[in-house]
Amino acid sequence: GRLEAVTQQMGYHPQYLDSFLKTQHYLMHMDGPLPFDCRHYIAIMAAARHQCRYLVNLHVLQFLRAGGDPQWLRGLEFIPPKLRNLNEINKILAHRPWLITKEHIEKLLKISEWSWSLAELVHAVVLLAHCHALASFVFGCGCEQDEGLGGRGSLKPLSLGNQCFCEATAGNSYGQELLRINRKRSLDSCMELDSLRERMQRIHVETEGRDEMRLLQQDREEGEGQGAGWHCSDPAAGLSPLADTDGEVTGATNLACYMQDPDFGYQDFARRDEDQTQVFRVQDYSWEDHGFSLVNRLYSDIGHLLDEKFRMVDGLQSSAMAKRQGCEPSVFKRGIWNYIHCMFGIRYDDYDYAEVNQLLERMLKVYIKTVTCYPEKTNSEMFDRFWKQFKHSEKVHVNLLILEARMQAELLYALQAITQYMI
Repeated sequence: GRLEAVTQQMGYHPQYLDSFLKTQHYLMHMDGPLPFDCRHYIAIMAAARHQCRYLVNLHVLQFLRAGGDPQWLRGLEFIPPKLRNLNEINKILAHRPWLITKEHIEKLLKISEWSWSLAELVHAVVLLAHCHALASFVFGCGCEQDEGLGGRGSLKPLSLGNQCFCEATAGNSYGQELLRINRKRSLDSCMELDSLRERMQRIHVETEGRDEMRLLQQDREEGEGQGAGWHCSDPAAGLSPLADTDGEVTGATNLACYMQDPDFGYQDFARRDEDQTQVFRVQDYSWEDHGFSLVNRLYSDIGHLLDEKFRMVDGLQSSAMAKRQGCEPSVFKRGIWNYIHCMFGIRYDDYDYAEVNQLLERMLKVYIKTVTCYPEKTNSEMFDRFWKQFKHSEKVHVNLLILEARMQAELLYALQAITQYMI
């Protein structure tokens, strides 16, 4: 259940890391509408949409530690129908959140025997958005490559040692609390892992579905970037079953078992060959005026934690980064944030979108779009070749902006649909 690579990267911005860890801990380990094993399984479903073995492996272990049924790890066919019914909005939120409607919400809430409560659904939606966005960060900063492919050596993270995910905040007030809560769990981790290995040996791992999973839809407008040597890795490379012939835990099973409709991926909002899709105007439904109060009312306190995280990433210092681009820090960060929201059909009436092309060079835009919309296509060359004038901490900063802007975009669409259903 460790996330050393993620906390090491976020550690370049310790105030943000503290805020992130509080939210992560609250979502996964504190009182809430959903059972603990279901929380981790939902995280597995979300991470699998982007073929993120790093997060899937993490939550497989935590799912079992929470007492989850090992049979569920065989795939969606082996989980309760109530949980399986979440697959549709997981798919939509991960790739085309503008397609979610109040009918999707109504279907989950109205299925007699397997109905969700409104509070449970809000918890699930926040978990899905959180894990989709975290997958973008994992790929964007190279954590997936480092963890899954034996390390690529291109990143130089802070030396935080082999700390537990929650222990990485030991230098601040909340970190002390998390240390106290998790110390015994960390001491017992070796014994837990032995127990998990024994349980996972009993899981029947299906051998079907070994064919290579096809990549999500290629970006039509800027896909020529591949000509510069940005070759996508085989998404199925390195995938191994939960238990090999010797019974050792070697990683996630074929991630296809946690997905339906794997070919469903991101498409440009309002494609030229389709009718104009309805634009989402922040003036009509915003996080500050609408989303925050709704989510906080249905899932106590999570709104405050999310709001703090959004504000924290907005307040990170970026003067040198902006200076290199010839603008004020707030202008540069808003350009990135609004560009990400624009890719998901979210528009701000008070913003001149011509600024995006002036502020963000094409190479930077290609990187942001890849990490945001199909992060599984990100590889080491893309990280290393982009923004050679940027410091590593500045690259991490951009990836934090991607994480939070993407998460807020998914939440806006989901919470608006819930609001429309309630009305």
